[in-house]
Amino acid sequence: MDYKAYFENNREQHLNELQEWLAIPSISALSEHKGDVYKAAEWLAAKLTEAGLEHVEIHETKGHPLITADYLHAEGKPTVLIYGHYDVQPVDPLHLWETPPFEPSIRDGKLYARGATDDKGQLFLHVKAVEAILKQEKELPVNIKFCIEGEEEVSSPNLPLFLEENKEKLAADVVLVSDTSLLAPGKPAISTGLRGLCSLELSLNTANTDLHSGSYGGGVPNALHAMVELLSTLHDKQGRVSVEGFYNGVQELSPEMREEFAKQQFDEEKLKQDLGLDALYGEEGYSFVERIGARPTLELNGVYGGFQGEGTKTVIPKEAHAKITCRLVANQDPQACLDAIEAHLNAHTPVGAKLTITPKEKAFAFNIDPSHPMLQKAADAYETVYGTRALFTKDGGSIPIVEKLASTLNAPTVMMGFGLPDENLHAPNEHFNLENFDKGLLTIVEYLKRV
Repeated sequence: MDYKAYFENNREQHLNELQEWLAIPSISALSEHKGDVYKAAEWLAAKLTEAGLEHVEIHETKGHPLITADYLHAEGKPTVLIYGHYDVQPVDPLHLWETPPFEPSIRDGKLYARGATDDKGQLFLHVKAVEAILKQEKELPVNIKFCIEGEEEVSSPNLPLFLEENKEKLAADVVLVSDTSLLAPGKPAISTGLRGLCSLELSLNTANTDLHSGSYGGGVPNALHAMVELLSTLHDKQGRVSVEGFYNGVQELSPEMREEFAKQQFDEEKLKQDLGLDALYGEEGYSFVERIGARPTLELNGVYGGFQGEGTKTVIPKEAHAKITCRLVANQDPQACLDAIEAHLNAHTPVGAKLTITPKEKAFAFNIDPSHPMLQKAADAYETVYGTRALFTKDGGSIPIVEKLASTLNAPTVMMGFGLPDENLHAPNEHFNLENFDKGLLTIVEYLKRV
């Protein structure tokens, strides 16, 4: 079958449909858009039905709805579960958009709209790839299931329970996700790791009121001094986290994985120039891509206290605050990391200060062996369409639901993205390069046939 000709002949219609979907402001974080999120779910359910999928259902949750569908007529063949999300990020700051975020526009070979690359555009490719095979061949080479949520941008609060309660319904030989990016134009990549996450907030309190620095300075504890002293104990001079037990579960990089990182040919000098930096920072003995993809971190996201207004106020603050997030890798346990950090902070709290810790988010890292046949077939599919075999990478970001899909369904998860790193996901002027729209359709068809 000539799928290239099929997609070329239907390209205008497909892009018109995608723009129709992108025009729906399905912002899951904002309650005033609850109706829009539901409208986007209904739109997708209708398109899945039109594509030929069966048992299309919209499932109500305590938040936004989930959608499932399937086509299970390839007896004896593998089952592929396609995951994606139809919710999008808020659009602020609105004045930085060149065109309105929910009035999709195509210019310079790119489709601009909120959700264009994250994740409506990439998810849409799967719907149209499956539809194309059914229209062309009247059957699929594999069994297909869809599980699409409307809450990924708010940390998927209801999907884990749905997965647990519907393991049989969603059982598959492989989970396929398109919510990541290529390394660069024409350089496909398959992520074999996403970092996990844990976070906390801490406060230090000293006196019961702010104090005059002339009357009390040098004679009483200063909450800001105490916070700076405490936070300085979290890292050593080599960039390693100094918390005892923090690295439990971290695996050293294998020579094979380091070779994959090296193949990226990442230009650290250009990164410094682009960011206006004199030097990079991090754990000694690792390159930039290794640090952000395969090593854990502990980062200060906010430190505040005392007088912050215009001018001078000679005050000794009674309290100081900090926000910390950790990106985790391999087999690190988020709760164990939080426990270790709490123990460290308690042990190093300066005299005269009282510490309060509030734990926040927790998510496990996702990892998969790149030698798995399902990943190798994906790399082969990319090579057939792009002319370049996909590299296996580890991404610094976190998509907590990916690990949950893999562990709950006990199936390999293939991160087969078609975005680009500079497509402004979560930012103004989000867009999707249409070259990858076209090649993505062909790559998905190729992958399903190889599976």
